[in-house]
Amino acid sequence: MISSCLPSGATVDRLCGIAREAGEVAMAFYGMGVEVRRKGNDQPVTCADMASHDLIVRRLGEWDGSIPVISEEGAAPAHAVRARWQRWWLVDPLDGTKEFLTGNGEFTVNIALLEAGEPISE
Repeated sequence: MISSCLPSGATVDRLCGIAREAGEVAMAFYGMGVEVRRKGNDQPVTCADMASHDLIVRRLGEWDGSIPVISEEGAAPAHAVRARWQRWWLVDPLDGTKEFLTGNGEFTVNIALLEAGEPISE
């Protein structure tokens, strides 16, 4: 379980490990001319986005399945459900998909732990 206080160095290290692993998964598709589909907001999404999403959601669930995850590539629960959450993960598994597709290297994997709507940091 993740402590209710600010993250320890070990927690941050573990989280960075998940982000690195998700980045490696996404990079397997880099420069491959992957298929692009459009989300409802007309933003691109690729198999790299989804592979990174799947890994992050799986790893966070293995770590502490009691903390819900909202990911840009996943379906968000209704607001009435989310409003009751005190703590949750907020994930963008491949921020900068357009840049990923152009091959300019300006993209990231983003994972944040929020408590009462505020990011928790050291």
